[in-house]
Amino acid sequence: MAPKKLPCLRSLLLPLSLTLLLPQADTRSFIVDRDHDRFLLDGAPFRYVSGSLHYFRVPRVLWADRLLKMRWSGLNAIQFYVPWNYHEPQPGVYNFNGSRDLIAFLNEAALANLLVILRPGPYICAEWEMGGLPSWLLRKPEIHLRTSDPDFLAAVDSWFKVLLPKIYPWLYHNGGNIISIQVENEYGSYGACDFSYMRHLAGLFRALLGEKILLFTTDGPEGLKCGSLQGLYTTVDFGPADNMTKIFTLLRKYEPHGPLVNSEYYTGWLDYWGQNHSTRSVSAVTKGLENMLKLGASVNMYMFHGGTNFGYWNGADKKGRFLSITTSYDYDAPISEAGDPTPKLFALRDVISKFQEVPLGPVPPPSPKMMLGPLTLHLVGHLLAFLDLLCPGGPIHSILPMTFEAVKQDRGFMLYRTYMTHTIFEPTPFWVPNNGVHDRAYVMVDGVFQGVLERNMRDKLLLTGKVGSKLDILVENMGRLSFGSNSSDFKGLLEPPILGQTILTQWMMFPLKIDNLVKWWFPLQLPKWPYPQAPSGPTFYSKTFPILGSVGDTFLHLPGWTKGQIWINGFNLGRYWTKQGPQQTLYVPRFLLFPRGALNKITLLELENVPPQPQVQFLDKPILNSTSTLHRTHTNSLSADTLSASEPMELSGH
Repeated sequence: MAPKKLPCLRSLLLPLSLTLLLPQADTRSFIVDRDHDRFLLDGAPFRYVSGSLHYFRVPRVLWADRLLKMRWSGLNAIQFYVPWNYHEPQPGVYNFNGSRDLIAFLNEAALANLLVILRPGPYICAEWEMGGLPSWLLRKPEIHLRTSDPDFLAAVDSWFKVLLPKIYPWLYHNGGNIISIQVENEYGSYGACDFSYMRHLAGLFRALLGEKILLFTTDGPEGLKCGSLQGLYTTVDFGPADNMTKIFTLLRKYEPHGPLVNSEYYTGWLDYWGQNHSTRSVSAVTKGLENMLKLGASVNMYMFHGGTNFGYWNGADKKGRFLSITTSYDYDAPISEAGDPTPKLFALRDVISKFQEVPLGPVPPPSPKMMLGPLTLHLVGHLLAFLDLLCPGGPIHSILPMTFEAVKQDRGFMLYRTYMTHTIFEPTPFWVPNNGVHDRAYVMVDGVFQGVLERNMRDKLLLTGKVGSKLDILVENMGRLSFGSNSSDFKGLLEPPILGQTILTQWMMFPLKIDNLVKWWFPLQLPKWPYPQAPSGPTFYSKTFPILGSVGDTFLHLPGWTKGQIWINGFNLGRYWTKQGPQQTLYVPRFLLFPRGALNKITLLELENVPPQPQVQFLDKPILNSTSTLHRTHTNSLSADTLSASEPMELSGH
């Protein structure tokens, strides 16, 4: 429960402005003054200058550091999402512990003297796995997400009846720091345009949160028609390359009176595997912010600190083809992935200082960094050698292959196995029809790696084999679609594979618990599995090492490796795809490493090909733009007056 007062000792340490938040709740209000096109906070004119960060992309021990840097930058508010799938991993099973402790994060924001603009979904996009929706919804294959489908609404109602009462005490008028709450997220970009669904959500929020809290919607300019709803305050999102005058004029058609609000002003942009690293120039971002603040608009900068898609939490987009989002969510944001202030931060602080007071105090220093290595990793064994440990419950049998969702495998990997029914002497096409690989399949015959089938990309391999040969297909879920698409993104083999003219049947599905293996079994130093030659295909490598000097944040570099997953001391850092880029290093927060000579352990699952020297090293700087490919940095810094009148205003996708 949110206290009406913070503990006395803590309140003594807080700035006077925060102590104003503490008295009687009935004196507190945050409302829209439509007569004067402004917000009123406790009856006084108020404009927020906010920044986005995501507690679920930042380890809990680093929350306070990031929030204090945001407050030092001159922000008076933060904006963040609540990812449903992060808190309800299985139907009716809830997790608000550790880095999922939403209430602890709200308290940290209060201690940093920051108001909160909350975006609880149920859909959030955020470049997050399935846009924050839990994949277990897809266990009902016919479900229509983000609509008034009764199955979807029942799940949403159940979730919000758990979530919203938790945040109710933290509403501003109740003595907390939440000044406004978004209903859904960029719904106009979805295509369903189901106003019954939006009205249902608005009614649910009102029933559980009351009438006093300000509820709002956010859409890109082309999504305002289907995303806005009478009774919810309409806001818009756009970046420095967009025509501000044109977009705010459009916003006035939907919200004629009240303050102008840009809920997502883009300081950078996301990265996809295989594409260029995105940046936005300091001058373009600062110029756009200053122009909006001159208009009196309230602004939220997305992102102010990006963080990291640890584990399997990245989302994906479908823009002509399937595009998976990188592990790094640095976003070219004012505060870097490692939490360091950047030139963009100082420039934005200078702009903000022209319009409101910014906190005094020393410049936040960068975190200490560390270099180490190179370290030579040792072969542990082929993934197939550990099937009994990876899938202790044994396989699921079916005539036709089943999806991840059908066997309740939410993320990560699943192995499909069958046996050849006749001998194939000549190289014979092997493929999955109707683009039925979601998302990437590593094919092996009798344990020998044959190649990769990939969604929207390579469509066949040539195989040979004897009758009875074991055909294994390891399928990787590369992240479910997180923006725009109104089709459910099932994972695995969506169609039965075909070899020559034969539809392959009689499948075994092994849902793999790789994180459990890494955390619980590999520390036992299982015996090495010898190979007569350098292995290829899905293979585990590991290395133990001490750190004799001081420990700092660092960036794990994997030169020559192809693609895979990596863990430090059992913590899943995320995906690497060195061959594809642009990201070449993975951020390693220093708290993951054991100091003073204690043994640390790297575990790596290489999915394709191991370099001749299986080495890794820790660097003191990240490499987010590939230097080993032909990619060039993409800079999106067009000024508003270069936007052609004939160019469509792109929807944001967050």
